[in-house]
Amino acid sequence: MAGIATAGYLTLSSPSNSRRSWLELKTHHGRAVSGTPIRRRNLSIRAEVNFVNAEEAKQLIAAEGYTILDVRDKSQFDRAHIKSCYHVPLFIENKDNDPGTIVKRTLHNNFSGLFFGLPFTKPNPEFVQSVKTQFSPDSKLLLVCQEGLRSAAAANKLEQAGFKNIACITSGLQTVKPGTFDSVGNTELQDAGKAGLVTIQGKISAVLGTVLICAFLFITFFPEQAEKILQMAPAS
Repeated sequence: MAGIATAGYLTLSSPSNSRRSWLELKTHHGRAVSGTPIRRRNLSIRAEVNFVNAEEAKQLIAAEGYTILDVRDKSQFDRAHIKSCYHVPLFIENKDNDPGTIVKRTLHNNFSGLFFGLPFTKPNPEFVQSVKTQFSPDSKLLLVCQEGLRSAAAANKLEQAGFKNIACITSGLQTVKPGTFDSVGNTELQDAGKAGLVTIQGKISAVLGTVLICAFLFITFFPEQAEKILQMAPAS
């Protein structure tokens, strides 16, 4: 008996005010030549993640009812976050005490932690389940992080878990201008990733730069007074 096989392919697309999103549906079914009927049906659904800028994100929230889900670690979230957002971190602080982790944590804290204020973290094993307990797969979620990398990784995980309406802010909150969103915290959203010695170094550099500029202007416009001040300096 001759084999018979058929396949169907359907693509549905829908435009949005930011990026085009689409849904892909594939089905396959057929029979074997041995006389024993074999039926198979494979169904795959793929939903494209929308990557938007800050203004487009505001439109998704206001016009389409998207909910903001912040996936940053707790330290950055506490410094500044969008008002009324949900928080489920993709990475959590690593407090494990096995020898290997202790060595890695010590090295991290003496370099990245000290200079950039970055916590020593590990992937949150409960991330997807935590989101599932708060949202249905049909929920419209706008994922945000500081640089855009964690939100993209989180979107991939949630997409694989069956979430269909996901958007991310391209390059993260570091690109958001002050006043774009109502925020909570002691700094601006775009500065929530700055901590550690680099922030102190930046302030010191700004002060020194101001002093040097003032000295240059004083010498330029008041050379006689500047010369007298230099003569008063003790000789080495």
